[in-house]
Amino acid sequence: MKPFAYALALGLATAQLASAALAADITGAGATFPFPVYSKWAEAYRKETGTGLNYQSIGSGGGIKQIQAKTVDFGATDAPLKGEQLAKDGLVQFPTVMGGVVTVVNIPGIEPGKLKLTGELIADIYAGKIAKWSDPRIAKLNEGVKLPDANVTPVYRSDASGTTNIFTTYLSQASEAWKKEFGAATTISWPVGQGGKGNEGVTATVKQVPNSIGYVESAYAKQNKLAYTLIQNKDGQFPEPTDKAFQAAAASADWKAAPGFGISLTNQAGAEAWPITAATFILVYKEPADSAKAAEVLKFFDWAYKNGDKLASDLDYVPLPDNVVGLIHDEWKTIKGKDGKPVFGM
Repeated sequence: MKPFAYALALGLATAQLASAALAADITGAGATFPFPVYSKWAEAYRKETGTGLNYQSIGSGGGIKQIQAKTVDFGATDAPLKGEQLAKDGLVQFPTVMGGVVTVVNIPGIEPGKLKLTGELIADIYAGKIAKWSDPRIAKLNEGVKLPDANVTPVYRSDASGTTNIFTTYLSQASEAWKKEFGAATTISWPVGQGGKGNEGVTATVKQVPNSIGYVESAYAKQNKLAYTLIQNKDGQFPEPTDKAFQAAAASADWKAAPGFGISLTNQAGAEAWPITAATFILVYKEPADSAKAAEVLKFFDWAYKNGDKLASDLDYVPLPDNVVGLIHDEWKTIKGKDGKPVFGM
C-alpha cells in the first residue's frame, strides 16, 4: 500500500473507531442533586468499559423536559413523576441512590453541626417571618451559641428543582402556615432572599454572602466544607446528616407504594432519621426508539448498582437496598424494543 493510501486508510479507521466510541457514549440531563455521584460513576465506568457518560447538571425540570423532547438518552429528577404522567409520556422511572438535603449557613464563628433549627424555624426564615439570626426563637434553641444581630439572607434555587421540591415538601409537613401559603413544588415564588442556579449556584452564593442560609444536597455541603445545621426530626431529635441517618429514614419505606417508586422519605419517624431524606430518579422510555442506546443506559446503572456503592457512600449518598434493586430489575423487563423483547437481559 502506498504511504498516502495507508495514511488515508489509517485515518479513516481511526475516525471510525472514534465515531464508534462516541456513538456508544450515553447522554443524560437533569437533577443537580446526584451530579457528584454520577460523575464519579461515569469516570470509573469509562475506565472499565470505554463507554462514557455525558451528564448535564441542569436541574430536574430541565431533565424532564429533555427526556420528553427525546434529546437525551435518559432524564434525571429528584421530584418523581406521578403514575399518570409516566403513563402519558410512556416513561419508566426508577431510583438510583438516596441522599439528604441539608440547610447550610455562612455565619462567622458557626462551625458545621453547631446550630440547631426546626422545620418551623426554617419555614419562617424562608417566608420572611424571621429576619435576624438573633431572633429569640433561634436563640432559645441555641443557648450558648453566639449569634450575630444580623439580617438573614435566605438562598434558594432559581431553576425548576427537585431539591426545592424535596425541601418544600418537608417544610409543608413541618409548618402548616408554609403549606397553606406556599406548598411544595419544584418552583416557588420566594418572598425574600436571592436565588442560585443548581445546587452549585446555591453553594456558591452561600459561600459568598455573609449570614446567609441555603439548602443543598449533603454531598455539596461536604465537598465545599459548608457549615450545615442540625434539624429536629419527627421524634424531636437532632441527628447528624450521615449515611446512617439517611438509611434510618428509608428503613420502613414501602417502595411499591407508588408507581415508578415515587415515594416520599421526608419527615419519617425514628430517633436517628434525617428529616429531609430523598431518593433521586432516572427516566427512560418504555418503548425506546433506539434499543441499543437504551440498553447502554441500563448497563451503566446496572454496573452502578453492582459496583458503585463505595463511590456513592464516599460522597454521603446511600446505596439502595438489594431488594429494591431487585424490584428495579423487574421493572426494566417492561422496557422493550420494536421486536417486543426486553432491551436489557439480566
